[in-house]
Amino acid sequence: MPDLSTLLLFSAACLALTVTPGPDMLLIASRSAAQGRKAGFLTYAGIAAGCYCHALAVALGLAQLFTLVPVAYDIVRFAGAAYLIYLAVQTVRSAPQPGGTAAPAAMRKRRVFRDGFITNVLNPKVALFMLALFPQFLNIEAGGVFAQTMLLVTILNVIGLFVNGVVIVASGYFHRRFRSEGTGARWPKYLLASVFAGLALRLATDTRD
Repeated sequence: MPDLSTLLLFSAACLALTVTPGPDMLLIASRSAAQGRKAGFLTYAGIAAGCYCHALAVALGLAQLFTLVPVAYDIVRFAGAAYLIYLAVQTVRSAPQPGGTAAPAAMRKRRVFRDGFITNVLNPKVALFMLALFPQFLNIEAGGVFAQTMLLVTILNVIGLFVNGVVIVASGYFHRRFRSEGTGARWPKYLLASVFAGLALRLATDTRD
């Protein structure tokens, strides 16, 4: 396993990266504001599970496919954008509930988790990010690469949980406030749909550079 100094340096890098606002944080914040804290934490759980899949691809060398075969990167990228557009359409078409959008239990918790998981897995940028970062902290002489990679992604997810947990709690405040006031029955779903559409556009037009 990597030594303590290496793990501390990696943790510092993860903290710096996770506190920087990005697509995942935007999705988590909008989901929490629109559907409450439970939905926010379920979304993060899906994202974290997706990170394990990307880390597994890095450990097995599959992530290098995106650098060796550019068309593979584009296929996954456009598939992710298409899925985000699908989520945006489904969100707009969903029936508004009294006092706000449906609670996670009513809209099926699996769906919220699945949305976070698939949007993360279908973002090849995450795989390339791990492919660039993780090897710098792997020590071939310190043990198996697979075990070290899983340890690093676990550290990344735990730090992400604390950082995004703050975002979820803060964003969930707005959800509770508007529900208690009985206002804004439609705005949360339009906010969430706009985020999905914006992320789709970003992913479709983004490049590896």
